[in-house]
Amino acid sequence: MATQQAWARWMVALAATALLAASGLSSEPVAPAPITKAKAPAVATPADGAVPAWAKVGQLQIDSVRKVGVPVAKEINLGGGVTMKMALIPAGKFMMGSPDTEYGHEGNEGPQHEVTISKPFYMGVTEVTQAQYQAIMATNPSKFRGATNPVENVFWNDATEFCKKLSEKTRQAVRLPTEAEWEYACRAGTATASSFADANSALGDYLGDYAWHGANSGGKTQPVAQKKSNAWGLYDMYGNVSEWCADWYGAYPKGAVTDSQGPASGTDRVVRGSAWNNYPDYSRSAYRDFYSPDVRNYYFGFRVVLSVSAPGL
Repeated sequence: MATQQAWARWMVALAATALLAASGLSSEPVAPAPITKAKAPAVATPADGAVPAWAKVGQLQIDSVRKVGVPVAKEINLGGGVTMKMALIPAGKFMMGSPDTEYGHEGNEGPQHEVTISKPFYMGVTEVTQAQYQAIMATNPSKFRGATNPVENVFWNDATEFCKKLSEKTRQAVRLPTEAEWEYACRAGTATASSFADANSALGDYLGDYAWHGANSGGKTQPVAQKKSNAWGLYDMYGNVSEWCADWYGAYPKGAVTDSQGPASGTDRVVRGSAWNNYPDYSRSAYRDFYSPDVRNYYFGFRVVLSVSAPGL
């Protein structure tokens, strides 16, 4: 009986094997396919260098944020529907000042010296506008009214008070740029007289594309960001209004410096950039001026910078 049962089981197995062979299937056991989860769509993070549509930043800026893991550009809410756009300025080195041979060179622009900017920082892509100033200071001292025109007619102390109040509002370290930071950001990686002109003779040919100055300003300030930006997405670094910087004014050092803060004391503050009433030869990256901090007029304004907070900085 047992022999017959074994014979029957053998015949069933043989039939099954024949059926599998006829269908092209294998009789070997098949391991179940592994279960894989669908990949979530890639989301741009600050370290990926995601760029807002309004920002005109360059590859160096994008590469820089991939290293430190912060946004390449950001927009600060000032309240009342008013914002402030800022672009990241990467760390780096540059030659500050101008050579004696540069067209328009003035004696206080030398000696040229190497400056290291050791940490990245954010800078306002435009000069502080009247709408932005009004949102923080609840007043508008400007002569040439226009919400998107740069605020002017401000003391140095007015500019620093704006920075203080904006810092308190946003809980971020907002301040005026140092003179070195301003020139470094203005140059945007260039070593020529202006960031848009390779030769002194070409400055006048290009200036109207980049700046509001004496010949095209209509005798007043104009809305910000109407001209072309430099390579790091900053507008009106030449023309419109001259800009207060944090430093006391003084002679340049003769050697290389890192994160220059200017003299420890003085009587005048540095003003950088040309204004709506200046000649073309003022529209150079190295051009510098100085005024008492309690002077105000309708061609002085300012822009702000924001310290970068990131691991390792």
